[in-house]
Amino acid sequence: MDWNAGIWSVIPPVIAIILALLTKEVVFSLILGILSGTIIYSLLTGLGFIGFFDTLVRLMCDKLADNTSLILFLCMLGILVALVTRAGGSRAYGEWAAKHLKGKRSAALATSALGCLIFIDDYFNCLTVGTVMKPVTDKFNISRERLAYSIDATAAPVCIIAPISSWAAAVISYYPASAGNGMTAFLSSVPMNLYAILTLFMVFWMALRKDKAEYGPMARAEYRAATTGDLGGIDSTEAEEALAKVTKKDSKGRVSDLVIPIVMLIVLSVLSMLYVGGFWNGEGMSLFDAFGNTDAGYALALSAFGTLLLTFIYYSIRRVLSFKEFFGCINDGVSSMVPACVILTLAWSISGICRDYLNTGGFVADLVQGSGMPVQILAPMIFLIACLLAFATGTAWGTFGILIPIVIAITEIAAPELTIICLSATLAGSVFGDHCSPISDTTILASTGAACNHLAHVGTQAPYAVTVAICCFIGYIVAGFTAGLGFGVCTVITLGVALVCLIGALLVLPKVWGLKETA
Repeated sequence: MDWNAGIWSVIPPVIAIILALLTKEVVFSLILGILSGTIIYSLLTGLGFIGFFDTLVRLMCDKLADNTSLILFLCMLGILVALVTRAGGSRAYGEWAAKHLKGKRSAALATSALGCLIFIDDYFNCLTVGTVMKPVTDKFNISRERLAYSIDATAAPVCIIAPISSWAAAVISYYPASAGNGMTAFLSSVPMNLYAILTLFMVFWMALRKDKAEYGPMARAEYRAATTGDLGGIDSTEAEEALAKVTKKDSKGRVSDLVIPIVMLIVLSVLSMLYVGGFWNGEGMSLFDAFGNTDAGYALALSAFGTLLLTFIYYSIRRVLSFKEFFGCINDGVSSMVPACVILTLAWSISGICRDYLNTGGFVADLVQGSGMPVQILAPMIFLIACLLAFATGTAWGTFGILIPIVIAITEIAAPELTIICLSATLAGSVFGDHCSPISDTTILASTGAACNHLAHVGTQAPYAVTVAICCFIGYIVAGFTAGLGFGVCTVITLGVALVCLIGALLVLPKVWGLKETA
């Protein structure tokens, strides 16, 4: 798109960002951003009053129509989550863990492992892991703050690197079709999503080293729990009440009732992506080519439907759910995904008005090229912007919708070799901001699931998250200067430097900011 609206083209995203920072309401901010962009386009093109409404409605209808398959996938994913919970598979895992785990290290590792296993949705992850593992971690005097951190640090980070998740579906939907295949770009971004990878590494590091690795406020919380038995929890949680409502009291659930549906979803998703991508069409297409050629939204919707069908058959054979109970989960599952669908629709709309109508990315890219700013610092700068925006708004998805189209448009013109790196920086920064923000739904659900005071959770996990973020910032600086060596070499160097920085920090910080120093 050669035409752009000039300085006017940056007004919609600026309005959305500023209002999000001031009001902390991402839906309201996105709506006003969409309205302002439509008004600007209508005035510049002389469409008039009627043209404004026509453009607005047509834009939202087109965006929703283009992404119907992703909306279907999210709704069916919500139904699957409701079914697994209702069948008692999550609770069965907790009962198994309580019987077989013998120490603090094994309890912490089992909590982290369950957090990584439930990668299809962060809401499901937070409420399930917390409610299921709380009795186990209580048994070994693990503080509720520590449990909340383990939940929060495996929820969004594992979802943002899993290609079969609600988060992956959202990211793919924001990726401009003109820039290539969204699934290919997402898969390419995973090795450079430093915050997600380093956070997951840190969770297991802390679990393996137990009390030797703790520092800052978390060290005090763990010391209190170990010496006084005060776990720092609250008496009742919304998570327990929610789980009690949807889990059968006479549940015959097994661990397999949790694992098998997830495995079926993974297998069917991979097969569906290959099928839609043309792997079996007789043209000799390779696996990578098939993934690159697939329609991720349609393939995910196809696999989710197949998983629901197989889960119905499996649960019917197992007799853990009746016919009525199975179909009763449909309404609950779809309802749980309504907020996500609303944010997605609005984010698609504002990205459409900025990209397709006003060409905001082209204008900003021209500014970057003309400013003389070194392109090597693009990735760390984008990482910081995404961090601040997601922290202030409490939503990574809203941040994706605002930044991804603009970032891709800038890098395609100013520095094509940095496109995937900057996409990874956007995703990483958004997850960090969401992870730390006290108003983030994931953060709130993590403290709710762990029965932990919310502000105590925010205060104890912040030093851990900031430690990882600093290492990521250093890594993206390295990435900017090594991008010319090729993506593979750049990834190895960047990830290596960031990981070394994190390991060094985790070895030093407990000594300089451990329990004694904090006291």
